[in-house]
Amino acid sequence: MSDRKKVASYGDEGFSKFLRKAFARHLGHSTEDFNKPVIGICNTQSEVNRCHSHFGPIVEAIKRGVLMEGGIPLEFPTISLGESFITPTTMLYRNLAAMDTEEMVKAQPLDGVVLIGGCDKMTPAQLMGAASADIPAIMFTGGPMGNGEYKGQTLGACSDCRFFWQEYRGGTINDEELEEINESLAPTAGHCMVMGSASTMAVASEALGMMLPGAAAIPATENKRLAAAQDTGKQIVKLVSENIVPSHIMTKNAFENAIRMLMAVGGSTNAVIHLVAIAGRLGIKLPMELFDRLGKETPFIANLRPAGKYQMQEFYYAGGAPAVMKELEELLHLDEITVTGKTVRENLKDVQVDEVYRDIIHTAKEPLHSGGGIAVLTGNLAPNGALIKPKAASKDLLQHKGRAVVFSSIQDMEEKVNDPELDVTGDDILILKNAGPVGAPGMPEAGMLPIPEKLLKQGVRDMVRISDCRMSGTAFGTVILHVSPEAAVGGPLAFVETGDVVEVDVEERKLQVNVSEEELNRRKEKWSPSHTVAERGFTKLYQEHVLQADEGCDFDFLTGKAKEK
Repeated sequence: MSDRKKVASYGDEGFSKFLRKAFARHLGHSTEDFNKPVIGICNTQSEVNRCHSHFGPIVEAIKRGVLMEGGIPLEFPTISLGESFITPTTMLYRNLAAMDTEEMVKAQPLDGVVLIGGCDKMTPAQLMGAASADIPAIMFTGGPMGNGEYKGQTLGACSDCRFFWQEYRGGTINDEELEEINESLAPTAGHCMVMGSASTMAVASEALGMMLPGAAAIPATENKRLAAAQDTGKQIVKLVSENIVPSHIMTKNAFENAIRMLMAVGGSTNAVIHLVAIAGRLGIKLPMELFDRLGKETPFIANLRPAGKYQMQEFYYAGGAPAVMKELEELLHLDEITVTGKTVRENLKDVQVDEVYRDIIHTAKEPLHSGGGIAVLTGNLAPNGALIKPKAASKDLLQHKGRAVVFSSIQDMEEKVNDPELDVTGDDILILKNAGPVGAPGMPEAGMLPIPEKLLKQGVRDMVRISDCRMSGTAFGTVILHVSPEAAVGGPLAFVETGDVVEVDVEERKLQVNVSEEELNRRKEKWSPSHTVAERGFTKLYQEHVLQADEGCDFDFLTGKAKEK
């Protein structure tokens, strides 16, 4: 008997089997049915998580596929995290969702599992759990929304949520126009339809080899998504028969393929944290230097918002992730096994990119940009690194020196940023402290600090902004994030004061505060933590055990043993 089919312990193995047989009859299955591959379907459908509210038909399609291939499908629930309705932030609960996934996959009598994600933190959480459980697993997502539209302009959630809200604050649109726009920002089922965190993690899952080729970009409302779901159901039974598990697929080379995908599509900075965390479950280290090196080497070829022109609907028509991987073929590790049971090389053999779509997916030889979508900055302000999306930033701010205007917390920022008396100009650098994993807690998506209202009304639309928190993958601007170590644990960001001169040079990968080491040490001696410390519950556990951004923000007791090179 495999470990996956062991029975609950009642101190009598025979009685345990007898009891299980009785309770397994409730769906009408015969005893023989459970000699077939039992496939768990990790169903995260939720009416609160609107990005997962349409999963019913998807689950049924997966079940059909499992049955067609001779397996027995059984769905079970786990935590479902939706960005817009979780307070203070879904990132606080990503590890909880990963733990839920891991423990339920391990504890239940399953031979394999289909993971159904979609919204930003669910896909990485499920992959983290699957990596630790390490039974045959395959990823599937609910797909991106269709495009929105307002007066002839294509709208995309939630890049346009942010753009039009900023314009509203700047006085260029009125209440009535804002309401009309709001009605069209999220017009269909599915997750955000720009290359935000949800779309990024979906295409990264394909590049990792954990999702069937082409599945990531299919719109939520396309009938081909149900066909892909059915194929996913079939494939998990084959993975069980061949005993292909996540640790066979998610190798160091596979993660490098996923990083190149991230860079080529101008994906979300959040994916850096998530990929590090998933890899960490398997004992694989992904240092920030690796992301920066692969970023420099990888052409930016997908013309997708927020760093480009198009959205996921057009990306799907152009060929999606397989088309991007075909263009990157010379840079990829092609002999890695995937959930198809074939290698990356075999999966890409017949992929072709239609020239009609060349404005959406460029060639590697004629890219949108020669370097990838994310850069890693270091310096005395971020010894362990900080991230920026240069292609979503203002070119004239990529090399900038300015006076720091410091906010000590998110609450402090909310109280002061729109104060007409705030001493700030468009050349200053806004800095937010104590918004990281421990400090906030949970590292919320507050990194796209709001431009002070008085500056918006003067026409300012971008400033350099630096913080130890995150921003949505749908956001944009000259935003430097994930400063590590964070302020709450005594990172150098804690010692920056209003009036200090801060220097940013993205080309040179430099993030520096022009204060002497002696002065910084003097400030450090006087410093004491000012963030709120939870007294009980999961948040207390989180603050005591969460790792820093460059380490993936997983819990220190959940990472796997380091593997030999």
